[in-house]
Amino acid sequence: MKLIDIVNRAANPAPWSEGEKIPWDDPDFSQRMLAEHLSQRHDAASRRYDLLDRQVAWIHDNVLSSQPTHILDLGCGPGLYASRLARRGHTCTGIDFSPASIAYAQKSATDEGLACTYQLGDIRQTDYGQGYGLALLIFGEFNVFRREDARQILRQTHAALGAGGRLVLEPHTLDAVAANGANSPRWTSYSAGLFSPQPYILLTESSWDASQQIATERYFVIDAATGRVTRHAASMQGYTPTEYENLLLECGFEDVKFHPSISGSMDERQDSLCGITARKGRGG
Repeated sequence: MKLIDIVNRAANPAPWSEGEKIPWDDPDFSQRMLAEHLSQRHDAASRRYDLLDRQVAWIHDNVLSSQPTHILDLGCGPGLYASRLARRGHTCTGIDFSPASIAYAQKSATDEGLACTYQLGDIRQTDYGQGYGLALLIFGEFNVFRREDARQILRQTHAALGAGGRLVLEPHTLDAVAANGANSPRWTSYSAGLFSPQPYILLTESSWDASQQIATERYFVIDAATGRVTRHAASMQGYTPTEYENLLLECGFEDVKFHPSISGSMDERQDSLCGITARKGRGG
């Protein structure tokens, strides 16, 4: 793209029409993103360890009643949850399509001798396996998928759980998705950053489709030396609490419960997200 393409851009693109996500699966991008996952300066890519530890403790104590099980971590990133759960006696399988994160998770598990295995793959297309006692899909990852893809992920997750297996879902609230779509345009300059190791200017703008409850964010990355423009886009599907519940019931889950968070209490660092637990029936 060129600068003129920004001038001539569509004002409000159709959701997902300009891209599925920012390029998590690009090797170079994923390596830069890994540094953000591991950073203790913010909670943007992964949670800082104090919050992460509280969430793992809540899952272990309140969802699993401290009983060891086989856990499926969808969108596992660098294995920060799986590794902590493995230290508490669980066996974990993680799936993510970021090559740098999977490589980091695999090395960490090997170095520490943890009962964790990881697979590089898109959770919309990867075989999950079967017999899990718990499945995790956390940190708002659920909302980045189209409704039909989200429904398929839930059905596949339900099939992968053993009888009585639990699901922990941590999606965005509808208000948070709508607020993301209402963000004002902004620009920032970087000497190096997430989108490039070279100096660049990042233009970001958002839009909100109220009829479909979808927020779309576009990122225009302008190389400072050449003026070349790269565009990325990501959309987020919003749901009401009733829609979340109905979708889970439709996909075979029962005993759907809402929680202020997956750490046991609400705090300002995670008020855009909520916790949902559900169960696969004993009858399968």
